[in-house]
Amino acid sequence: MTGKQWLAFKLVSILLVVVAMASAFALSETQPVMFWMMLCITALTAIAFLALFSAAQKNLHHFVTEMESQLNVTERDSLYKFPAPAVIVDSDGIIVWYNISFSENVYSADAFGVDIRTIIDVDLEKIMANKETTVDFEASHFRISAVTTEKTDSDSKLISTLTLLYFEDISDLINLQTEMNNIRPSVMIISIDNFEELLSDEKESEKSRILIQIEKLLETYLEEKHGILRKLAPDRFFAVAEDRYINSMISDKFKILEEVRAIPVTGKTPITLSIGVGIGSVDLEESETYARQALEMAQGRGGDQAAVKREEGYEFFGGVSKGIEKHTKVKTRIVAAALMDIIETSSSIFIMGHKNGDMDSVGSGAGLCGAIRILRPDIPVNMVVDAERNLAKPIIERLNENLREEEPVFISPEEALEKMDGSSLLIVVDTNNKDILDSKEVYAAAKQVVVIDHHRQVVNYIDNAVIFHHEPYASSASEMTAELIQYFPGIDKLQSYYADVMLAGIMLDTKDFVMRTGVRTFEAAAFLRKLGADMVAVKNLFANSMACIQKRSKLIADAEIYNRCAIAVDDTADEFIRVASAQAADQMLEIVGVNASFVIFRTPNGVNISARSLGAMNVQIIMEKLGGGGHQTMAAAQFEGINVFEAKAQLISAIDEYIQNIS
Repeated sequence: MTGKQWLAFKLVSILLVVVAMASAFALSETQPVMFWMMLCITALTAIAFLALFSAAQKNLHHFVTEMESQLNVTERDSLYKFPAPAVIVDSDGIIVWYNISFSENVYSADAFGVDIRTIIDVDLEKIMANKETTVDFEASHFRISAVTTEKTDSDSKLISTLTLLYFEDISDLINLQTEMNNIRPSVMIISIDNFEELLSDEKESEKSRILIQIEKLLETYLEEKHGILRKLAPDRFFAVAEDRYINSMISDKFKILEEVRAIPVTGKTPITLSIGVGIGSVDLEESETYARQALEMAQGRGGDQAAVKREEGYEFFGGVSKGIEKHTKVKTRIVAAALMDIIETSSSIFIMGHKNGDMDSVGSGAGLCGAIRILRPDIPVNMVVDAERNLAKPIIERLNENLREEEPVFISPEEALEKMDGSSLLIVVDTNNKDILDSKEVYAAAKQVVVIDHHRQVVNYIDNAVIFHHEPYASSASEMTAELIQYFPGIDKLQSYYADVMLAGIMLDTKDFVMRTGVRTFEAAAFLRKLGADMVAVKNLFANSMACIQKRSKLIADAEIYNRCAIAVDDTADEFIRVASAQAADQMLEIVGVNASFVIFRTPNGVNISARSLGAMNVQIIMEKLGGGGHQTMAAAQFEGINVFEAKAQLISAIDEYIQNIS
C-alpha cells in the first residue's frame, strides 16, 4: 500500500469511528439499547482498522527490518546524516527509507511509502542494472547511482530486494558545461547566389550600391550576434560567432534571408543568400569543414536557404525562392568533355534512373544511351530499368519498336549485374538520392559513377561520383542531357526517336513548357527539334486509356481543400493510379484558390504522395518533413507500414507546420 493509499484508508476509518461514536452518544438518552449497539459497532470498527493496519504494514515492516539487520548503528547514523540525498526503495520503487538531505533538497513532504517515480522522473530499470543516469529536478541536476541488496532464505529463495539510490548534485558541472557550449565559437560561410548572373547587366555604380547594401546588412546582423565577419571574395563571406548566438539565428530562422531579398535590384530576380553553418564541432577546423559541407548542401538544394550541419545531420531554413537559371554553358561544356574522357576508358556503360521511373528519368537516360552508342559503338551501352515498376512504358515500347534489329536499349538489373566488370561506368540520371535508385545492387557494384540531376540535393546523396553534374535550376534531366550531348562528336547522326523521348521528358517536367521553364529549356528543345523530334509523336507518348482518364477525374472530384491545398485520397491500388495521380495533382492546380495539390494513393509496396504547386508553396519542404523530397513545385514521398488515411493525417500536420514556419 502506497503512502497516498494508506492516508486515504486512515482518513475513511477515522471518519467511520467518529460518525459511529457521535450516533451512539446521540442515542444514549432516548434509546439505551441502540447506544450499546452503536458502541459495539465503534469498537468493531476500531479493531478492524487495527487489523488492516497490521496487514498493510506487514510487508513494509519486513523491508525495514531487513534494512535494519543489514546496517549497523554507525552506518545508519552516517547514512541518515549524509550530506547527499539518499533513499532506499523496494523492488517496486516504493520508498522505505530516506535521509535528511533527501527531504531538504529533493522532497520536503513525507516520502515514506511513496513511489520514487512520482517524485522524480527516473528510469529504475536502468539504475537497477547498475547504470548511472542523470536527471533534472526543478532547478537541480542529479547523477543517480544505485546499490542493490538481495536477501534469500536457507533455500536460496529470494525474500526481499532493497536498493539504495544515491543522488549526486552535479548542477554546477552541468551549468558549467552549458556555459562552455554557449561560448564555443562556430563558423558560418555566406555566399551570394548566382552573383555573376544577377549583376551581369548592372552598371558599375549599381553593382557597388547593391554590394554595399549586402555587406552592411551582413555586418549589422553579425554585430547584433556579437560575431565577426570577413569578406573572402565579392560573393563570399566568412563569419564566426558563439554557439549561443548561432542558436538565436536558428530560433529566428535566419531572418537575414528575408532581409536580403528586400534589397532593391533593377531586375525582377531578388538577391538571395546561401548560408552554411558548422555547429557542435570539437574545434574551429572541424566547424569550418561542417560549414563548407553545409554551404554545398544549401547551394545544391537551390540556394536562398541556410543549412546547419551538426555531427548528427543537417537542418534547413528558408528555400522559398526558385532557383536562378545560369545563362552560361561553360560548366556544361567542361562536364561534357570530362564525361567523354571517362567513357573512352570504360569497358561498358550502364545508365540508370530512379525507381518508378517517369518520362524524364527514362527519356534522359535513353537519349544519353543513344548518344554514347554513336560515340562508342564498340562497347555495350544500356539503360537499366525495372520494367515492372515503371511509369514510362510508352517510351520503352516506342524504342523497342524502333530497335527491333539492334541491341536493345533497356535491360533488367539482373542482366546489368552479369555484364558489369571493374571498368564499367554507371551514369545515374534524374536523381541524386541513394535510397530511390532503380537498383541499389547495380549502384553498389559500380566502380565508377557519374550523376546528372536537377533535383535539389538530399542529405543521403550519391557522394562517390567522379562527376556530379547537378543543376537544381534546370527544368529536367532531359534538358541537362540534351545540353551535354551537343558537345559529342557526330551527334547529328542521332536517330529522331531518341530526340522524341528526351523532348517528352522536358515536356513532362515543365508541364508543356509552363513550369520551371527558362531560356536554356527552349534552347534544349530547339536542339532536339533540330535532331528530328516530332511534336505529334511526343504528344502520342502522353496518350491515356479511358480507364486512366476516369480514375483521374474521380480523384479530382473527390478532393477536398485544406489551407489552400487540394488533397485527394485513393485506396484502390489499381494499375492506373500512378499515372492518374500525377495528372490529377497537376490538374488540381487549376482550381481557384489552390496553391498546392497532393494526391495520396496506395501501391503494392506502401503509400505514395504526389505533390505539386505553382511556386506559392514549396512542396519540397513539405515532402521532406515526410521523408521525401523533390523540387519547390514538384515533389513526392513514400511510406511503408501505414494506410492512406494515416498518411493524410501526417500530410496535414506537415502542411500546418510549413504554414506556421513561413508565417
